[in-house]
Amino acid sequence: MISKIDRRSRGRIVTRLPVRVRSSAGNAELSAQTRDVSTNGVFFYAEAPLVEGLDVELILILPPELTSGEKCWVCCHARILRVERGLGKDFGVAAEIRKIDILPEIPA
Repeated sequence: MISKIDRRSRGRIVTRLPVRVRSSAGNAELSAQTRDVSTNGVFFYAEAPLVEGLDVELILILPPELTSGEKCWVCCHARILRVERGLGKDFGVAAEIRKIDILPEIPA
């Protein structure tokens, strides 16, 4: 049996977080949910397929495990690497994070 080589340079945190996805072309925004996230990549489930190679912005809250101990809102500039047909109507999407901008805290 041939095993797959894990090419990730950093470990991922398994966490289900809401994420908003917007293409760099400024098209409609869609909601998704993460499966796992690291400082250089994210895997999320979306209800609509995305195109491999597409540049996107992802708005989400990073968990404390990936920050200095406190969760924070970020805007990630990422590129879609892979799209998989998931269970039901969802699509699994692997994206490489190229840049992370920390967003200001919005008081409730």
